[in-house]
Amino acid sequence: MSALERFADAAPEALWRRFGAQVDGDSVRFTVWAPHAAEVRVIGDFNDWDGRAHTLTRSDEGVWSIRVGGLGEGTLYQYEIISESGEHLIKSDPFAQYAQLQPQRSSIVYTGAFSWSDDDWMAARTSKQPHAEAMSVYEVHLGSWRRGLSYSELGTELVDYVTGMGFTHVEFLPVMEHPFSGSWGYQVTGYFAPTSRYGTPDQLRALINALHEAGIGVIMDWVPAHFPKDEWGLGRFDGHALYEPTEFDEHPDWGTYTFDFAKPEVRSFLIANALYWLEEFHVDGLRVDAVASMLYLDYSRGRGAWKPNKNGGAENLDAVQFLQELNSVCYLRNPGIAMIAEDSTTWPGVTLPAHLGGLGFGFKWNLGWMHDTLQYLREDPISRQFHHRQMTLPMMYAYSDNYILPLSHDEVVHGKGSLVRKISGDRPAELATLRAYLAFMWAHPGKKLLFMGSEFGHDREWSEKRSLDWDLLDDPAYAGVQSLVRDLNAIYRDTPALWRHDYEPDAFGWIESNDSPHNVFSFARTGDNETIVCVSNFAGIDHEAYDLGLPWAGEWKLALNSSAASYAGRVSVLPEIVDAEDVPHQGCPASTTIHLPALGTIWLTSVNKSKSA
Repeated sequence: MSALERFADAAPEALWRRFGAQVDGDSVRFTVWAPHAAEVRVIGDFNDWDGRAHTLTRSDEGVWSIRVGGLGEGTLYQYEIISESGEHLIKSDPFAQYAQLQPQRSSIVYTGAFSWSDDDWMAARTSKQPHAEAMSVYEVHLGSWRRGLSYSELGTELVDYVTGMGFTHVEFLPVMEHPFSGSWGYQVTGYFAPTSRYGTPDQLRALINALHEAGIGVIMDWVPAHFPKDEWGLGRFDGHALYEPTEFDEHPDWGTYTFDFAKPEVRSFLIANALYWLEEFHVDGLRVDAVASMLYLDYSRGRGAWKPNKNGGAENLDAVQFLQELNSVCYLRNPGIAMIAEDSTTWPGVTLPAHLGGLGFGFKWNLGWMHDTLQYLREDPISRQFHHRQMTLPMMYAYSDNYILPLSHDEVVHGKGSLVRKISGDRPAELATLRAYLAFMWAHPGKKLLFMGSEFGHDREWSEKRSLDWDLLDDPAYAGVQSLVRDLNAIYRDTPALWRHDYEPDAFGWIESNDSPHNVFSFARTGDNETIVCVSNFAGIDHEAYDLGLPWAGEWKLALNSSAASYAGRVSVLPEIVDAEDVPHQGCPASTTIHLPALGTIWLTSVNKSKSA
């Protein structure tokens, strides 16, 4: 058993508390895993970057360490590794908890002294059941939400904004240290180090603490599939393939190294890292990036354990075992969190518990729903009737996993344009359709995720190089989209029927799924002695007198109208109360005749709750 395995088996936190640079009184102990190295030295600002006087001692397990007196927090350092072939390698510390601002390469000795005040949140988290709770996620790239803000400034401005908008969670694109800003954090060089672009690790803790005190959960994107080839990073760390496989190590699409999940030391490193963010930074969930590439990359079939599948490909059993272990350990140690898979495959059982043969995730992004519904909206309203099934097909598999409905950053980059620009029509039609679509989404089974800017119809494709175009909110048309999302979140949070039974088929029912000539969809969500009906008209014309089936006769209250004047829509007034009669229609025991605005969605709730029993 290697040192990394031994420490991880004893207690995973021993890895980040034993390895790296640990302050001990008036000295620092440096510890690094480099089993193939001939010699390891620590260099830094304390020895003029000449490590000949500070050579580390090797253990039988390939762990090198040294204690250097007179050092403390803030010390800059790197490792000079002499390989078996005599090559001199300068490497950053894999376990560094702080790093210099790029393009500088040094690790920084850091202890931190933050005092958390989110005890109530953390205590309550242990009893949370995320599947049966509201989850409306605001996905954020910290560097471009409003450029130039630090963790500390975000702790005021972002917290106030997310709270005011009514989102339940934020999700950060990766905040782990990374050299290339254009990677948005998805090419990580410092897995244990929050990026210094926005401040110190304790300032990130303060941001998370502020979100918790405001009642907002925090999810972080996490990247265990691959890492970049920067010569000072993890690649060929001690002159040999250490974290990556010996052969077939390069990702064919991204030009990066892949992690070798067959190595117990690599699994220990990654699982400890996941726990580090959950426990040391109080993060409430991890969205695991690129699960598909971990499961199915055939280029590396020459190594590890592979299982053929019915599609003619192969499954990486080492990756499967790693993901099962990861999720099991994270949930065992941190009940109430959310482990989320970004997975584009049809791998069965992504959110099935590991002990039942699944991967053990709590949630999976529903990329099929996103693709199909956005493709529908690209069509001109007059031709949408021929693509009607794209809006209903996702319900055919909606209960195969625990899904989150994502409108993420991936949909507004690389020439794809902004969310609003994917929609057919002129600008008023685009914004009206976006409002109708978001109201449809918020009523649909599954948790919600929306990338920053989409909540007000951001016009330009997103770029990490600039802030969102907040001045658009001076235009009532864009401010109307924002107001709608704010109200969607408020009604959503106050209506358990929209989230408590997301993964129970009996709590959903189509009212009208086949009305393609009118481009109308209607369905009911039930639960907790309440029912809410969503009716969407994606046609370019009003339906003045539309016959709508309803679950029972009586009064129904208009809860939302995406075409309301308050959202810069063109329909100022719809009846506040809808009377349904005992006249069966479309399989429903009752019906009414209702005005459906063009490119609009309405929500109806029952007034007489006793009739929902």
